[in-house]
Amino acid sequence: MTTEPRVLAKDEWESWYEALEWAFGGVKETGQERGLWRDLTEVDRSYGVWDGDRPVGTIGAFSFGLSVPGGAVVPSAGITMVSVAATHRRRGILRRMMRRALEDYREAGDTLAILTASEPAIYGRFGFGTATQRVIAEIDTARVSVAAPPGTDGMALSVVDPAAALGRCEELYARMVPRRPGMLERRPGWERLMLLDPPPARNGASARRVVLAERDGELLGYARYAMKPGFELPGPTGTVVVHDLDAVDPAAYAALLRFLAGIDLMTSVQLRNLPVDSALPHLVSDVRRCDLRVQDKLYLRPLELGAALAARAYTTEVDVVLDVADDFCPWNEGRWRLSGGPGGAVCERTGDPADLALPVRALGAAYLGGASLVSLAHAGLVEERRPGGLAVATTAFSSPVAPWLPHSF
Repeated sequence: MTTEPRVLAKDEWESWYEALEWAFGGVKETGQERGLWRDLTEVDRSYGVWDGDRPVGTIGAFSFGLSVPGGAVVPSAGITMVSVAATHRRRGILRRMMRRALEDYREAGDTLAILTASEPAIYGRFGFGTATQRVIAEIDTARVSVAAPPGTDGMALSVVDPAAALGRCEELYARMVPRRPGMLERRPGWERLMLLDPPPARNGASARRVVLAERDGELLGYARYAMKPGFELPGPTGTVVVHDLDAVDPAAYAALLRFLAGIDLMTSVQLRNLPVDSALPHLVSDVRRCDLRVQDKLYLRPLELGAALAARAYTTEVDVVLDVADDFCPWNEGRWRLSGGPGGAVCERTGDPADLALPVRALGAAYLGGASLVSLAHAGLVEERRPGGLAVATTAFSSPVAPWLPHSF
């Protein structure tokens, strides 16, 4: 066999995807799921390694726009479908696939590479840092009430089939993208993911519904959810499983949360993906009975470092020289002068002395404003070479709105 990756041919997709399924446990997806991912796969951005006619390594990328601080949407390669067969581990297959992919995506014009990780330990060696986190919550609605800020009672709520409201929900989602770093600009075809609801994946829950929150006919929020009934001798023990909860208005958000927490025969509400600055802890009567947990979500690395740093805005004016180590994408290695502020930035190579030295994965973690450069310095990942430079850069890189990835890919 050769361990060199090559571009996937369209007629190889089935065997290539089957190898991916086996690497992730061998359970075949439904026709609905496979059909969606077949249609979304960008074959010319997908690679494989073959042993004879058997695929033993897979990797691909979706073409996304990722929102960054300041509201710009940056071309990004969404790395996905990564696997190596158990029989072919420790032969450098993943490293070769990742190197080929990152080089090609950069050549194609992508500024960033992003991914979600099945195992967090894998991708730091390729320069990816943890750029966003998610909050998982399970609200004990038998003991927790939801506050009603001004305007909540004026919201009109209606429950409809998700397909019937998809267009309006997608329009609302598009309004949200520039408001929060880390959100994906959904390209044509990706709206189908919002309707993906195969029965085997429901784990005993109902089909999904969507509740809309409107004021004077204007859609201000929505939540896609399912109900998982349960009964014990003392009474019902059902769970409301929330897949999406998006709103552009505080009253709409509170109205939706209050509705979900008040559905008959349900005693808990499960939310699997909230931003770390979610309003939820401030709306509930007892945050301790909401079982809040934080987990890593989006991993990011600059593909074209100068363009990446110039693409976002900064909270305060900054003029700092960064000495960046990047042995996996060596074109990023070296010293860069970043000058900018809230109105934009410029980032160019320089021979001037560095204010900070850091590996590219630390820069990836801080890029969206989710990780503090000071906290990364406390972990030994950022070195301050000019006194005061770390504090200035930390403030500039921060974001008033926490970065958040709304869904996996």
